[in-house]
Amino acid sequence: MATPPSRAGTKGVPRARREEQILAAATEEFGAHGYAAASLPAVAARVGVTKTLLHQYFGAKQDLYLACLAPVGDRLVAVIREAVAEGAAAGPSGASGTPLLVLRAIFTALEGRREAWFLVYETSLPPDSEAARRAAEYRAAVNRLAADGTAGLLAAAGHADPLDADALNHVWQGLVATLVRWWIKHPDQSPDAMARRCARLFAVAAALAPAAAQGDAPGGVGGVAPVNPRGGAG
Repeated sequence: MATPPSRAGTKGVPRARREEQILAAATEEFGAHGYAAASLPAVAARVGVTKTLLHQYFGAKQDLYLACLAPVGDRLVAVIREAVAEGAAAGPSGASGTPLLVLRAIFTALEGRREAWFLVYETSLPPDSEAARRAAEYRAAVNRLAADGTAGLLAAAGHADPLDADALNHVWQGLVATLVRWWIKHPDQSPDAMARRCARLFAVAAALAPAAAQGDAPGGVGGVAPVNPRGGAG
């Protein structure tokens, strides 16, 4: 969702507001092009300030990246943790709704800054840099939450095989990344619309599961408890 060029650099704009505009433009630039290819002059031009002022406010390129990364990383980890906790609080009978709770939380957290998702998973950050370290910490936190959530789904279905849990964790994280990328390419899709779409897709996947696979976990998809189409989708 591109931010149009503004005249935020003109006199009379409060510093806090100008910083918000710079961070919004920089987040879009980093998210769309990656760290290495992102252009600070393009960020400055979009906001309507000079590159010198950009450095005065946020320092070097890596510092600006960190200023963009921290809010989205903190927000994503927080909403995923809350969604997993909500699903766990529902007990075994409600565990199947956790995936939709998580997806809806992610879509809602990213709305208005969808490209911010890529800041956490950026691959061109300088090795051993503070930005790379922080991004890795956020990924690790998301990974742990995903592992706990998928293990909970299997446990609710009566399965405790650690390899099943590891495989499902990998499948789940790949699915989330794919759905977010698809959503970014379809800006007309609201978070609620995406949650409902995911519920429909999960319901179809459950219906298509072979009877033999369902035999391992009654009502499950390949040994995984089916997702309640209404759970967390509104």
